[in-house]
Amino acid sequence: MALRPSLLTLAVLLCWSPVGQAAEPAAAGPTSKSVLPLEDLRVFTKAYEHIRGAYINEIDDKTLLEYAIRGMLEQLDPHSSYLDASSFEDLQVHTTGEFGGLGIEVGMEDGFVKVIAPIDDTPAARAGIEAGDLIIKIDDTALKGLNLNDAVERMRGPKGSKIVLTIIREGMDQPFDVTLVRDTIKVRSVRTEIMDERYLYLRIAQFQVNTGSDVREALGKQNKDKNLQGIILDLRNNPGGVLQASVEVADAFLDGGVVVYTEGRMPQSNFNYKAEPGDITDGLPLVVLINEGSASASEIVAGALQDHRRALVMGTRSFGKGSVQTVIPITDEKAVKLTTALYYTPNGRSIQAQGIEPDLVIERAELTAIKGRGRITEAQLAGHLGNAKGGKDIKSKEREDERNAILDDLQGKDNQLYEALNMLKGLTFFKKTPAINPTAAAE
Repeated sequence: MALRPSLLTLAVLLCWSPVGQAAEPAAAGPTSKSVLPLEDLRVFTKAYEHIRGAYINEIDDKTLLEYAIRGMLEQLDPHSSYLDASSFEDLQVHTTGEFGGLGIEVGMEDGFVKVIAPIDDTPAARAGIEAGDLIIKIDDTALKGLNLNDAVERMRGPKGSKIVLTIIREGMDQPFDVTLVRDTIKVRSVRTEIMDERYLYLRIAQFQVNTGSDVREALGKQNKDKNLQGIILDLRNNPGGVLQASVEVADAFLDGGVVVYTEGRMPQSNFNYKAEPGDITDGLPLVVLINEGSASASEIVAGALQDHRRALVMGTRSFGKGSVQTVIPITDEKAVKLTTALYYTPNGRSIQAQGIEPDLVIERAELTAIKGRGRITEAQLAGHLGNAKGGKDIKSKEREDERNAILDDLQGKDNQLYEALNMLKGLTFFKKTPAINPTAAAE
């Protein structure tokens, strides 16, 4: 049977290589793979012809060819995809930090949308969406069988409109619904806070094009204005972002050396990123917090600081996305996002599908006070001596109130951050505090 003109054109396009470019694909792999197998091409064109002619709804060639491209990319890995004009624009906007939606970084797992991380100060974060949640329905539409782009499109909508997500969460017996209100997402990449007057809390929500310079600016300002003793770098639920930004952030804390290197099939996929000499924090004790929502660029930073023994990494094992995606424009408005390399930490570790293992594992936990601990203390004994320096007596009731106050504060709200702060205080103590002279103390 003769091919229709559109199918003949398709066959020619699949076999044709522009002059001067044929050698490049051949260099990327074995010579036998540089020629398309004709029998498989015939199978493809026959399937194309049947779909085009017999499917219940008529579909034009342009749409079918786009489906073919999407199918090729989606079968490669979860991070390769076809970017139409809308998706291409969204990707460009996403790296600058403002976009519309719910504020969830997502991927695919077993046909469902999996939450990699909610973004700080967004509808998803405020509604309690967690890393690892599986979204099985959007409003009344089941997601099984839909591709990621279609699922993301369904989550988009005008600001102020409602959407219901049906979620499966590990440890819960039944799926549950969460109602969210769509909003314009403006991600503040970097925010800081001074804790206990001497310790800087530095939170990076995601890596955007300006994140590196924002971190340097924040560190310079806080170190100038405050007598800092240590830093907590919080990368929890950070889904990653711009690779160069992660290199710049690690560079701020390192005095030279390799930050990350990448390896791929093509020579241009092999890069070695190095930090410039000069740690702008002058070696201040550093604790990095990660969890299962820390992915990609955040894993690069944690892995580099860990390998250089520049920081103590705490929390739980990270997500494990160790691949590099290259956005390759194919027209003025369309592109393919293709996995082209894997990245490796300075010591040669591949993070792909393993993640960064913390130096100290601290699970997120909800803490409650143990009741009935009110024992008699020295201050309650009849005729007890007062404090030799005139200090106030502390009785058991006051101690219980102190414990409850702590649980209501940082320890109760975020035990991982609480433990990180305690660890940072310990690191600062052993690094900065001079030994006590017993003779001077006695005098």
